[in-house]
Amino acid sequence: MAAAMTSFVAKNPLLAAAARRRAPPLAGRALPFSPLRLRTVTCFVPQDTAAPAAPVPALDEEARAAAARRVAEKEARKRSERRTYLVAAVMSSLGVTSMAVAAVYYRFSWQMEGGEVPVIETLGTFALSVGAAVGMEFWARWAHRALWHASLWHMHESHHRPREGPFELNDVFAIVNAAPAISLLAYGFFHRGIVPGLCFGAGLGITLFGMAYMFVHDGL
Repeated sequence: MAAAMTSFVAKNPLLAAAARRRAPPLAGRALPFSPLRLRTVTCFVPQDTAAPAAPVPALDEEARAAAARRVAEKEARKRSERRTYLVAAVMSSLGVTSMAVAAVYYRFSWQMEGGEVPVIETLGTFALSVGAAVGMEFWARWAHRALWHASLWHMHESHHRPREGPFELNDVFAIVNAAPAISLLAYGFFHRGIVPGLCFGAGLGITLFGMAYMFVHDGL
């Protein structure tokens, strides 16, 4: 039966043409009414399959080593600055103490005019000069925290800026401390007695503290 149908289709040209149209074209055979031939084309699409570059361990180690060197240099510089400041403070204290001893001795030797120097009065004057210097240290710390960085900041602010001349508004505080110190020194130097001696010691302590403060704090 199948052979009879095949021979019938082959003898009938219309059925043969319809069968050819329904059948898919074979590979390599030209399409109807086309001069081209069918070919299989293989396309390759490149893909970025490369993994992201991992950090180079050597570079990381070098960066960490450089950071460690910078930290070590910074710490060494801080230690050097602290050591320099400490040495300067100790030398300043010794120098100020020597100046206090010399000033007290000169005051009494000048007033006695070659006579006997009263030891107790001399020691009291020197002790008061040391006490005045220590008291000025506590006064300066309290005033710096409670006044200069609070209600008087508009005057003290110039101290935290680059100096633009020989004077700044913050120097008013030094003048305020210098005025009573000079008055006490003058009164104690040109008058005899226990009270003038104590006044001389107080003025001397305030003056020497101001000198040490300007040298250590502002100078360094």
